[in-house]
Amino acid sequence: MELFFLTMFYGRKCEKIARHISDVSIRSVLLVMAKYIKYFCINSTPNYLQTLSAEKWPLLSILEKSVRTVELLCSVSFKRKLFYELYILHRLLDHGEAKELIIDARRPNMVAWLLHARGSQYINQHVMKLMRETIVSCISNVAAAGAAASDSPEAASAEEEEDLATPRKRLKLDSVSEEEKSATSKFPDDLQALCQTVSPSAVAEACPRGRIHSLHMKDCGPESLRVLIPYLPTWLCLHSLTLRTSLSAFRVSDVLDLAGSIQQLSESSSSRLTHLSLGLLPNIELLEALLDASPSLRSLTVEIHPMAEDLGPHRTRTAESAGMSELPLEKLSVKVAQLQTDLHSVLRALRRSSRLASLHIAGMRPPHGSSHSQLLSTLSESNRCLKQLHLEDLNLSSCLPDILNLLRHCMLEELWLKDCRLLEKSSNREESLQQLVAALQSVSSLRSLSLAQNRLATSVAVLAELFSGSSASAVTRLDLSSNFIQAAELLQFGQRMETHRPPHRVTLDLRKNPWDRDAKLWNTAVERLNPVCDLLMDGWTSRDTMADHISNM
Repeated sequence: MELFFLTMFYGRKCEKIARHISDVSIRSVLLVMAKYIKYFCINSTPNYLQTLSAEKWPLLSILEKSVRTVELLCSVSFKRKLFYELYILHRLLDHGEAKELIIDARRPNMVAWLLHARGSQYINQHVMKLMRETIVSCISNVAAAGAAASDSPEAASAEEEEDLATPRKRLKLDSVSEEEKSATSKFPDDLQALCQTVSPSAVAEACPRGRIHSLHMKDCGPESLRVLIPYLPTWLCLHSLTLRTSLSAFRVSDVLDLAGSIQQLSESSSSRLTHLSLGLLPNIELLEALLDASPSLRSLTVEIHPMAEDLGPHRTRTAESAGMSELPLEKLSVKVAQLQTDLHSVLRALRRSSRLASLHIAGMRPPHGSSHSQLLSTLSESNRCLKQLHLEDLNLSSCLPDILNLLRHCMLEELWLKDCRLLEKSSNREESLQQLVAALQSVSSLRSLSLAQNRLATSVAVLAELFSGSSASAVTRLDLSSNFIQAAELLQFGQRMETHRPPHRVTLDLRKNPWDRDAKLWNTAVERLNPVCDLLMDGWTSRDTMADHISNM
C-alpha cells in the first residue's frame, strides 16, 4: 500500500492505477489511504512537499498519526532550498509517531540536525549555528517566493486544482516579521518558527521533540560516522542502529571509536540498544570488539570486506580484549567478500552464544588446507537452540559427515544450504543425498529447506524420499532453484512424489532451471506435481545458463 500511496502522492504515472481511478479524486484516495500508511519517504520534489504542508489539506495531520518510519531519499544539502523537507521531517518525527529514521548520510551536517535532541543529550554547536542561519534564509526565500506567486495569474488556478498530477505553485506566505526572524535564532532548540511560517495558526509554544528508536544511515562515510559517535553514549532510547557504506570499508580506528561509544551507552542500565548492523567492516576480528562493547545485543549483522592495510596495534588490541562471557545474542549474520578469512573470531562468538536462534553465514573462505568442519562442529556443540540456519556460498563438499551430525542434534525449522557444493566430491552422489535425506527426516521441526545452486540435476529425484515412510518430513517449502534440473529429471521427481505423497501441500521452487530444453516433457512433469505442490517458476531459459554459471563460480 505504501508504494501505491507514494506513487500517487508524487504524481508518478501508472497506467494500471489510472485505469481504475480515472474518475476518482486522487486527493480523496490519498486521504482514505493515509491512516494505514506506516512508511513515508521524502524526496527532492519540493512542490509536492509544499502541497502536503498546506493548512487546509489535512493529509499531513493524518500521516502524523499513522507513519512509523520516515526515509529521506534525497541527499539534502544546506546550500539548496530545503525548507519543506525540514518541515515535513519535523512534523513526522516531532509532532507525529514516527520512531524509525532512514537517511542518506552523505551530508554530515544534515545528519547532525536530524539527530539533535531526538534521543541524545549531545549538542553539536557548530551545526546548530549553521542550521540557524539556514532556516532564517529558507524562511526568507519561501516568503519571497510566496509573494511572487500571489502576483501571478497561475496562482489562483493552482489553488483550485484538486488533482496532484500537476504540482501546485508555492503557498502564499505573509512577509516574515522581525519577531519570526528572532524566533528562528533559537533554532533548533525551539522549532515553532518553522511551524508558524507554514502554519500561522499553530499554537505559539515550544514544539515537541520526538525520540528516534531506530536509525538507518545509508552511504555513511567517515565524516558522518564521526558525527554520529558523540551522540551514542547518551542515546538511551535507541533500539536499533544500522550503518551502511557503499564506497569502501570503514577504517579500523573509526570502528573501534564506534565500539567505544557503544560501550559507554551499554554501561547505562537504561540503554535499549539490542540490534546492530554494520557494513562494510575492514576485518572480521572487529566482530568481537563490537560484541564486547555491547553485551546486551540480541541481533548483530556485519558485512566484511577485508582490507590489505596493516592493522598493527588495532589487531592485537582487539584479540587481547575479546572476552569469553556468555552473550544473549539471538541472531547473527556474517557476510564476507569471498576472500580467505580466519574463522576463529566467528567460532568464539558462536561458543559464547548458546541462545542463538538464527544464524546466516555467507562467503567465508577458510585458510588453504582447512574446511568448514570446525564451524559445523561448533554449531552442533554450542548452538542447539538454532531455529534458522542459512549457510550460503560456502564450500561444504567435504563436510557431509559434519552436516549429518549437526542434523542429529538440532531443532531447526529453516535450513538453507545454498551454493554449498554439497555433492561435488561425492563418489556416489545418490548415496550421499540419501544419507542427507535420512538425516533431514529426523528433524521433525523442519519446515523450510533450500538446496538451491547445488548442481543436484540427475540426483534430484532422491529428494522425494523426504516424504516417504513413517518418518515423512514436515517440510512445507522446498527450494530447488538453479540446480540445472531438466525435464526428464523433474518427471522422475514428480513420479516419486506421486508415490510418496506429502501429508500437506509443498511450495516447490523450480526457478532458474532449463525447462525450455524439452518444454513438452517439462509440462508433463508439472502436471504430475500440481496435485501435491504449489510451483514457483519463471521465464529463465537455458540461454542464461552460461551467465548463471559464471555468476556462481
